[in-house]
Amino acid sequence: MADMVRIIGIDPGLRRCGWGIIESEGNRLRFVASGTITPPVDQALSQRLVALHAGVVDVLDQYTPDEAAVEETFVSAGARSALQLGQARGVVLMTPALRGLLVGEYAANLIKKSVVGTGHAEKGQIQTMVKILLPTATFKGADAADALAIAICHAHHRARAAMALSA
Repeated sequence: MADMVRIIGIDPGLRRCGWGIIESEGNRLRFVASGTITPPVDQALSQRLVALHAGVVDVLDQYTPDEAAVEETFVSAGARSALQLGQARGVVLMTPALRGLLVGEYAANLIKKSVVGTGHAEKGQIQTMVKILLPTATFKGADAADALAIAICHAHHRARAAMALSA
């Protein structure tokens, strides 16, 4: 019998950072929790990053995941937006890594393909499939659903992520 592993998926964002926690045991998945961290938009970037870090720390403290997964962001917006998103992504990569957690990184197309079956799925399709794969899941908005999809993707690909980190 496979060991149970608790996974946090994180959809990085400076306005809304989605998170989702699942447990994976063999090919069984179980919903634990999900939510969204919303740093105050009226504060300086440095303070928003601090709030994002504190929010991730709170989730890690409350749910004690064993591993983490973060989406590799694809940005077609302006350079300023891309830079700020990259800084937020750095915070959400670093925070679980500081705890010694394995942190897998996944491209959006792989996440969609792992959950929906196609790499070009729409947000609504992702939410529907997350609900099918995790029938007890509750989430408000696309950010938390995307984070659960990231965690599901990691559950399917975690052996490869572990090998990539050990190389």
